[in-house]
Amino acid sequence: MNTEIERKFLVLNTDFKKESYKKIKIIQGFLNTHKKRTVRIRITNEQAFLTIKGKSNKSGTTRFEWEKEIDLQEAKKLISLCEKGIIKKTRYLIKSGKHIFEVDEFFGNHKGLLLAEIELNLENEDFIKPNWLGKEVTGDKQYYNSVLSKKG
Repeated sequence: MNTEIERKFLVLNTDFKKESYKKIKIIQGFLNTHKKRTVRIRITNEQAFLTIKGKSNKSGTTRFEWEKEIDLQEAKKLISLCEKGIIKKTRYLIKSGKHIFEVDEFFGNHKGLLLAEIELNLENEDFIKPNWLGKEVTGDKQYYNSVLSKKG
């Protein structure tokens, strides 16, 4: 089993874009958004993935994650089976010391929302905080993509 350790932050401004080394268009939907698990379909540029995530620990930083690449055409069909609320966003990758921040710029119902995530090896691991990084929202369920997909 794979464990994901991740922290999430609001982003103060778009200064991160000039630091980005890669930009990825993402469309994602959820086949299941149960409080104990989510099952997600994600299409990124010309790849597609099926991801299952478990319930987060008390701090919201750690949870089970299983992901497999799937056929792009099958993913497009599966998107049509997803629960209401398909998310469209652009992800920017930014190096910060030995880590990479993923900053998502949301569109549609969440246009203007900017969220940054960083994956860590340990919950208490130190990392460099860029000046565009805002309030930490790790564990705040309202910022989970599965919850955002249900809100207009």
